[in-house]
Amino acid sequence: MIAIVDYGRGNLGSVEKAFGRVGIPAVVTQDPRAVDEADAVVLPGDGAFHDAMMNLERLGLLAPLRRALDGTRPFLGICLGYQLLFSSSEEFGEGRGLDVIPGVVRRFPPGRKIPHMGWNCVEHGGDLRLLEGVPSGAYFYFVHSYYPVVAGTVRSASVVARAARPASTEGGLPQARVAAGARRASEESPSRMRVAPDAPTLRVAWCDYGVRFAAAVEHGRIHATQFHPEKSQRWGLRMLENFAAIVKGGGR
Repeated sequence: MIAIVDYGRGNLGSVEKAFGRVGIPAVVTQDPRAVDEADAVVLPGDGAFHDAMMNLERLGLLAPLRRALDGTRPFLGICLGYQLLFSSSEEFGEGRGLDVIPGVVRRFPPGRKIPHMGWNCVEHGGDLRLLEGVPSGAYFYFVHSYYPVVAGTVRSASVVARAARPASTEGGLPQARVAAGARRASEESPSRMRVAPDAPTLRVAWCDYGVRFAAAVEHGRIHATQFHPEKSQRWGLRMLENFAAIVKGGGR
């Protein structure tokens, strides 16, 4: 059973239904004991970083979340639930996150419409289990004003040679540019890095929106995405199928 953590942020019902579509039971819960007893944990969410951390603490969910992030069970963070895994956020002043992934969450710089909303392509090197069977350059659905900067990776727009134009949300999923996106190299932003000498390899998938940012990460049994797989049609469902397979396989 997958526990979808409910801390008052986001449309969790859509996440629950999406897991039902890929054939694995999931339950939305605020019960710390249910989080501890689940085979896997999903942390979705929309909204403000600091409010989310306060709600998790008020509901007694921080401790079971930290236990779920100890690397023994599959874990999936989505959107705000992804950002909360980082060390800190500059949203409304500096604030601490769960500090599982070293880095900071920053606001997009001026120059593009904020929030980053709609379809955009995600590039990867084929080494993230969540993205098995998903072509590099496939499109996913984003809604966010802040983006994560993984410690030690490229963070400045000035050193990014290419910036993809995000597709319009009108007309559904854009497929014409997937093949072109799959051919784009990502040499300036490595897909693998070590965050500590004894830590699992941190694998990263990338997206461009004025700056190049980590759109998805894999750190041992911890998986997380800035985009919404439950809103991302074909490739989002494939990603959730991959996570379901990880859960059924005991996280291996």
